[in-house]
Amino acid sequence: MLQKFDERNRNLIVNINSQLVHRDKAGISPFDSAVQGGDAVWEGLRLYNGRIFKLHEHLDRLERSARALSFTEIPPREKIIEEIKRTLAANKMRDGVHIRLTLTRGVKITSGMDPRLNQGGPTLIVLAEHKAPVYAKTGLTLITSKIRRPPPEVLDPRIHHANLLNSILAKIEANNAGADDALMLDTRGFVAETNATHVFIVRNSDKSRASGDLATSRVVACPEGITRATVIEICAAEKIRCIETDLSVVDIYGAHEMFCTGTMGELAGVIRIDNRQIGDGKVGPMTKRLSDLYAQRTASEGVKVVDL
Repeated sequence: MLQKFDERNRNLIVNINSQLVHRDKAGISPFDSAVQGGDAVWEGLRLYNGRIFKLHEHLDRLERSARALSFTEIPPREKIIEEIKRTLAANKMRDGVHIRLTLTRGVKITSGMDPRLNQGGPTLIVLAEHKAPVYAKTGLTLITSKIRRPPPEVLDPRIHHANLLNSILAKIEANNAGADDALMLDTRGFVAETNATHVFIVRNSDKSRASGDLATSRVVACPEGITRATVIEICAAEKIRCIETDLSVVDIYGAHEMFCTGTMGELAGVIRIDNRQIGDGKVGPMTKRLSDLYAQRTASEGVKVVDL
């Protein structure tokens, strides 16, 4: 799976610290912390019919992550939302948009790791692109990566930081194997997530009624996903049993269905992993049912940021 360039994004206007500039003229300082050491936090947002789904939950996580990294200054929420609105308006965007929101520690007075060198406040970047959900609806293929996710005592995954080399190395493995993405395990050998998404499996399913029990990995070595949490909310509302537990690759191999969740790709069925077929090798009925229920939410919920 390789994303393709969308011609509508050729003349994007990007927002860097309130400055709206053409994508070809956008840039940040070589002294910025994101360049110096990946010292930044980020969120992926999605715009549906003028509304951003779960906007405040994303901004809550952004703030928690920045505080965990001891950012001395975090822009007020109202300021961040206003800059998102300005960026969308500049690009005349209303629907089908993915927004990459990045907050760095800011520009250093000289190169170096020490956060005390950051004396000018943070850098806020708003990058909005025309982008449909990135995963094919026909189902994904995965491999299990040799790269492990670190435990909280090494780097707490609840910090939604911008240093993504761990995931990039796993993605390279998937690319080399001809797979869409890579399943990543923690240091204990249990499932963390893929290089980009959270994982659910369906067990004890009944195809005729799109029923079954769901299980998802615990957030020990992966971030607390907002789409993941939404799926769990939907399960509770629909009285679908869903548990958070330690999952091994054996649990994955024996699943009747499997799907991934994330803002970039919403819900995406998995049909094969490590050359083993999941279920009947097709996107399953429970995955489709939950995808439809998720779509109902995104169509009716969210914070209005664009006047239609």
